[in-house]
Amino acid sequence: MAFFTKKKTAAGPSPADVFSALSKVMDPDLGKDLVTLNMIRNVSVSEGAVALDLVLTTPACPMKNRMKAEVEEAVRAIPGVSSIDVRVSADVRTAKAPAEGKRSIPGVRNVLAVASGKGGVGKSTISANLAVALARTGARVGLLDADIYGPSVPTLFHLKGHRLAGEDDMILPAEAHGLKIVSIGFLLEDDSPVIWRGPMLMKALEQFLHGTKWGELDYLVIDLPPGTGDVQISLVQMTPVAGAVVVTTPQDLALIDVKKAVRMFEKVGVPILGVVENMSYFLCPHCAGRSEIFGHGGARKACEEMGLRFLGEVPLEMALREASDAGEPLVATAPDAPAAQAIAKAAADSAAALAVLNALTHG
Repeated sequence: MAFFTKKKTAAGPSPADVFSALSKVMDPDLGKDLVTLNMIRNVSVSEGAVALDLVLTTPACPMKNRMKAEVEEAVRAIPGVSSIDVRVSADVRTAKAPAEGKRSIPGVRNVLAVASGKGGVGKSTISANLAVALARTGARVGLLDADIYGPSVPTLFHLKGHRLAGEDDMILPAEAHGLKIVSIGFLLEDDSPVIWRGPMLMKALEQFLHGTKWGELDYLVIDLPPGTGDVQISLVQMTPVAGAVVVTTPQDLALIDVKKAVRMFEKVGVPILGVVENMSYFLCPHCAGRSEIFGHGGARKACEEMGLRFLGEVPLEMALREASDAGEPLVATAPDAPAAQAIAKAAADSAAALAVLNALTHG
């Protein structure tokens, strides 16, 4: 005969409870819940302790901290949860299959072009720092310097004099600051002008794209020549470019040219991820005073008129010029500098815009 009754203990939370709670947490960019998007993986529950993986669509996601906090809040609200461990990672999706006539690059998930409607706007400096900024988030990144008439990448990465090496009839890229780098400047003697006709140029670029051991890359950033000529159009026509970033300066003349660049990409079916306004204002290194020597706000206004994403303002800052001359990208050497922070934000916003495009493409 029993003199007491056994007290029933409430069952602890289950993985199903976790998925149910997180089905109400939305991705702010994609507009769907994290469970539907398969961003919640490897859920385990043991005596109230919950562990899971939050798998983002890009390691450069600008909302990663907010999303992690919302996941933790939703799980802690489940009765019986004593602790929560959210492991944040990323799985960058591959861009849509290339159109007929274009060859995908083995191992490269997304090709990101950086362009400008005219020269002299700092496009190569922005390209180099965007690539490093993406790599610093944990992404696998390559940089192709296709600026044929003014290859700046060897200088920007202290690689002047580097000569291309090969293996198995393939080009081996140089490596610096976590990037795999190929530049047409690696084929030239110092200060030698490029006097090549179109077919020779395209053959060289084709070799760089498809004859290089890029390995597995989340992003291959291509620094395009300035303008909207045959080289730029041919390059994006033969290469499956997932998206483009256009660089400009505040002057009206530059903004006229940026509209031409946007129209060029539209004609060849390349989505515009956004516009960066470089040299937006001068930042005095002594008093930190701000002078809008080239005007201000033109790029933002152009984006509003054309329905494009404005990726931000990069100041004309002494530190950026000094870092570029020294071959040490500012986002790596002084990430807290105003110009570095602006470029890092532009990189994150570009990657987020690309992730949205890829998600919509793949459903």
